[in-house]
Amino acid sequence: MISEKVSAKAEEYGFGGLVTAIGVFTLVDATTIAAPGGDTVGPRAFPCAVGVLLVVTGVAAIIATARGKLGQAEEGEDVDEGVRTDWVTVGKLVAVLIAHLALIDVVGWPVAAALLFFGAAWSLGAVWWRALPIAVVLALVVQVVFASGLGLSLPAGIFEGVPFLDG
Repeated sequence: MISEKVSAKAEEYGFGGLVTAIGVFTLVDATTIAAPGGDTVGPRAFPCAVGVLLVVTGVAAIIATARGKLGQAEEGEDVDEGVRTDWVTVGKLVAVLIAHLALIDVVGWPVAAALLFFGAAWSLGAVWWRALPIAVVLALVVQVVFASGLGLSLPAGIFEGVPFLDG
């Protein structure tokens, strides 16, 4: 029982430390964003706000852990602790993510994202003939929203020059 409490405390400290480290990284990385001078809110504002919130949250978690306030284990969750990790599924998901990263510049966001969405759904057990059209529609909607709605360009790839898809 004591070793479980020590382990839980170490995990809570680890979580707080990780959140704090991500916040510090975000703040440091935000300083590399080129921003025009002036009195307006620039592109650094949002990453800085997120970084500050992450640091505050991480430090608060560390302080709460030091004061003995540990998170309670969820008893209502239907989890079989005897089941081992399905490394084949994890491997599929990692492969799909790596393929997505490699394909964005080659075939463009819509195709790479459709493959990512489809591959992730299929890896997690979705029926392929349902997942594929949903993945294509989702990828195209994201492309249109970014390109037309937000004015941000994602690589169009093979859709270069197609209205609403090319940022």
